[in-house]
Amino acid sequence: MLCLFLQACSTLPLSQGKEESHHLPPASDTASARYAHAEVNQHQNQSGFRLLTLSTNALLSRVALADHAKHSIDLQYYIFANDLTGHLLMQHLLAAADRGVRVRMLIDGNNFTDKDRLFEALNSHLNIKIKLFNPLQTRDPSLLSRAAQFMLEWQRLNRRMHNKSFIVDNNVAIIGGRNIGDPYFDAGSDTHFRDLDVVAIGPVVQQASVAFDAYWNCDAAYSLQSPANTDDSAQRLGTARKVLQREMRTFAESDYALSVLDELPNGPTADRRGAWFWGDAELVADQPEKIEASHDVPALRIGPRLKEMLDSAQHEILATTPYFIPGDKGTKHLASLAQRGVSIKVLTNSLASTDETAAHAGYVHYRKDLLDGGVQLYELKPFAGQSQQPTALGKSSGISLHAKTIVVDGRQVFIGSLNMDQRSKLLNTEMGVIVDSPGLAHAIGLFFNTATLPSNAYQVTVDPGSHQLVWHATDDGKDATYRSEPEANTKRRAEVTLLRLLPIDSLL
Repeated sequence: MLCLFLQACSTLPLSQGKEESHHLPPASDTASARYAHAEVNQHQNQSGFRLLTLSTNALLSRVALADHAKHSIDLQYYIFANDLTGHLLMQHLLAAADRGVRVRMLIDGNNFTDKDRLFEALNSHLNIKIKLFNPLQTRDPSLLSRAAQFMLEWQRLNRRMHNKSFIVDNNVAIIGGRNIGDPYFDAGSDTHFRDLDVVAIGPVVQQASVAFDAYWNCDAAYSLQSPANTDDSAQRLGTARKVLQREMRTFAESDYALSVLDELPNGPTADRRGAWFWGDAELVADQPEKIEASHDVPALRIGPRLKEMLDSAQHEILATTPYFIPGDKGTKHLASLAQRGVSIKVLTNSLASTDETAAHAGYVHYRKDLLDGGVQLYELKPFAGQSQQPTALGKSSGISLHAKTIVVDGRQVFIGSLNMDQRSKLLNTEMGVIVDSPGLAHAIGLFFNTATLPSNAYQVTVDPGSHQLVWHATDDGKDATYRSEPEANTKRRAEVTLLRLLPIDSLL
């Protein structure tokens, strides 16, 4: 135990694997690049966007972009899972590196696992570099070691990189809420997240590359260590190729892969010529130094810019967030906007659909005050026919909301990684795009309106007689009213009751 705690007390060396590099100029020597430049040149200083709503489309868009890359791929994720879809992306990234493409992968260290040492093997490739952001002291720590490290380095390890971007040849990027993993692409057997990304071209892509470089070259990014022995590295890479090829043969024969082909006969969105939503766009990203700040420094985070966007609302705000914990200040701010005539509608998870009961406990604390202040609340229903039994880790099964968007007055849009909670505001780093585009706003508005239909979501109101919360929906085409959290089992209700007693809002 003493040795374990001493190990956890050790400090990560700042010089470990410090390799500074920067994004390459936008490519111009490929068919995809010429197409993107031709489109952008017709919309001076504006960026173009396509909305990725289908999970399968979002996955194959990343695959297609990797397959068309010629010079560089830069990707940054909170989670890059060692699962089916993670391995699919690995295989295509490896194929790109074999063609001479420079691949830089920046992954948050909190959930990083390296089953079969696949990441380590990829990192030994001449054209692939992998870094971990704010990692634990040890690779694949035991539960005891992980707990010890968090106890002794809580201030550091409690702060995570939640950013998500996938940039190819500095010409096209995917930005939004999805991590890389089966639950985000409808490929898993447990939780299925409903999420949103955008494919982007134009000036905003170069802004995303600048933001990526800031994180890649910061002191919190550590190179993943590969074996020093070259022969051993070559052997590991060869083994990794066999593992990935074997798994991809299995994937190609799966019902999931066949259904993807049926849904997308003409190829994924990123590979298909068609209309773009155009508008002035701004890439917003927290500074990586945010995780080192001992107190709130607004200049390091994107919150003030988003507040400015909300404050500009004259008519309507549509907000989608899986975790909604506005705090006292945020609740009063939203209520003040509603009281001056702005219609505010928020879609979040119900207790039955959420994958984080602790976050729901934080939300419950502000729900009635939000409703009393004029904010309209909608909570996503769980997937029809699937009970939301918590697993050993407290996660849900079935459908869970994961999209993070804001639409203001049918024109301004934010889409990115930021949840509307205190963790995203103060602890984690976040990113996204703010776009002035009625077309994109309309598309996201359609997603919101569909998701909040009575067949898909509960509308929460306050009963004027009892002053208690009431949930309204339609079940099997019939109006239904609930007087307590609908479809949530006893264990989940008990968890929320207990968690509400704890002073943990600032951690959620």
